[in-house]
Amino acid sequence: MNKKILICILCVALLLTLTLIFIPKKKELNVQKIEATVLYKDDNLIKFQDNDNVIYTFNENVDLQIGDYVILEYTGLLDKNKEIQDGKIINYEVMTVNTDEDKIPSDFKDNGIFSTYYVMAYNKLKELSLDEKIGQLLLGRYPTDKAVDDLKKYHLSGFVLFEKDFRNKTKDEVISMIKNLQDNSKIPLLTAVDEEGGTVVRVSSNPKLIDSPFKSPKQLYDDGQFDLIKSDTIKKSEFLNSLGLNVNLAPVVDVTTNPSDYMYNRALGENTYLTSEFAKTVISASKNTGVSYTLKHFPGYGSNLDTHTGSSTDSRSLEDIKTKDLPPFEAGINAGAEAVLVSHNIVTSIDKSTPASLSASVHNLLRNELNFTGIIMTDDLDMGATKDIENKSVKALLAGNNLLITTDYAKSVSEIKSALQNGTISENQIDKLAFKVLAWKYYKGLMMDLK
Repeated sequence: MNKKILICILCVALLLTLTLIFIPKKKELNVQKIEATVLYKDDNLIKFQDNDNVIYTFNENVDLQIGDYVILEYTGLLDKNKEIQDGKIINYEVMTVNTDEDKIPSDFKDNGIFSTYYVMAYNKLKELSLDEKIGQLLLGRYPTDKAVDDLKKYHLSGFVLFEKDFRNKTKDEVISMIKNLQDNSKIPLLTAVDEEGGTVVRVSSNPKLIDSPFKSPKQLYDDGQFDLIKSDTIKKSEFLNSLGLNVNLAPVVDVTTNPSDYMYNRALGENTYLTSEFAKTVISASKNTGVSYTLKHFPGYGSNLDTHTGSSTDSRSLEDIKTKDLPPFEAGINAGAEAVLVSHNIVTSIDKSTPASLSASVHNLLRNELNFTGIIMTDDLDMGATKDIENKSVKALLAGNNLLITTDYAKSVSEIKSALQNGTISENQIDKLAFKVLAWKYYKGLMMDLK
């Protein structure tokens, strides 16, 4: 070989070697893994719910089916506060849902407040038809004349009763009314009221049932602070329980100190610290009374307008909400709260366009940052703020609610069935949400079988 050619070859080889050594290598991708269930998908978006019930949305079209349980590989870091994740899906593996000896799917389980009753709840779930499982997700507004017929038709989880349902009735008549509902339901019912005290007294407004209406939280605090709030909660619980009512959609733990705020007259009317003590006091006092209490209105109502009549937008910063509004919910959860009710306010710092009750980001905040493992329920979906939203019942389930309060429960059932048929929601997701409701009913002592 010509000496010059040989030298040229050696030079090129040396140059390539130096290039490989000194040119920086491409930075390796930061690949993460997560186990999750496909909650929703269309041509542009796919939603996953992890085993902590946090919902993440990717702007991608991935060849997965709703209900698939997958090990997901993605780049970047997940951010539960983002509507759409910045990272990209790079790989996934569809898994057979793992089960333990009790056959409970692993994505149903957590170390939650009702976990002692998960085996019984899952065994009961397997006995139910699809219609019955859908019904367990609905807390219907009590109809005056067709309650028993609707119970048998829609298999509702329970009813919310209002002032008109108690008006002029004697105690025996109320007891008989509620017993008739329970006797006609295959699964024991949640019987709920808003007995907040003060301006919202659905039951104690009837003088045939009790000597005087319950006082507002603010009046109780002014008269006797937390000792009086504690004794009032116990008295209220005993009263409701004696009538057959087992859920109180109270306390209002919204922080408001401005008398002109819509929620002021229903709240404690004090600062964050005292409102947190109020939440803790009520939940602690309510335990073992037969009545479950519900923290509302997550993530804090602030100075927003009345969502019964129309939409309301909360433009405060997330830091302000976390500092001022979330501590009372956290205090109540730490005291053993079983249920949290979510408002219809649009909270722009969490989800700029969706009512909180329909927002996965809001529910992620409650599940992941406040570590709430109990029942999440909507405010009534037929209130002004949400009544005209298309497919609102399905959106509420996809956001992570276990219970939908609804006046038009027939429409809710129709929406959910249509979504199952067209693949918008999976039966596995219905099962997972209904499973938690059933576990709550066992926890409450409404269901006593020993399966």
